Amino acid sequence: MAGLRYEQFEVGMVFDHEWSRTVTEADNVMFSTMTMNPQPLHLDAHFAATTEFHRPLVNSLFTLGLMIGMSVNDTTLGTTIANLGMSDVRFPKPVFQGDTLKVRTTVEDMRTSNSRPDAGIVSFLHSAYNQNGDEVAICKRAALMRRMDKEEAG
Repeated sequence: MAGLRYEQFEVGMVFDHEWSRTVTEADNVMFSTMTMNPQPLHLDAHFAATTEFHRPLVNSLFTLGLMIGMSVNDTTLGTTIANLGMSDVRFPKPVFQGDTLKVRTTVEDMRTSNSRPDAGIVSFLHSAYNQNGDEVAICKRAALMRRMDKEEAG
């Protein structure tokens, strides 16, 4: 499914994204090393075993990226101009290797752009849940979205 244009969104619209994704050790190690994050809590199983978690934590920035990425197909694929920002990012529960995540997106706010008549700003609230239904990540995201042209609007 292609992403939606600005006019196709409505405040309060909810997307329970169909895809799920199991996070692997390779995901965590590759992302942490690619972003030059040597935190042993993500990379060293023996160190992580000495912590309150008893096992490696998944890098929270990987979780954030995965959560937003899992929303793209239903919301912004090919129709976003740019992300304007993310705010209120929280990780209420840890994500571990082997957890399977699902994502829900809610449209919180919309407004037309003052400087770009071909665009509007949509504010999304993304939430990720593990296989037990625990909320593990939350983020607000503002996206500059393409508006329909005259032919599309009918």
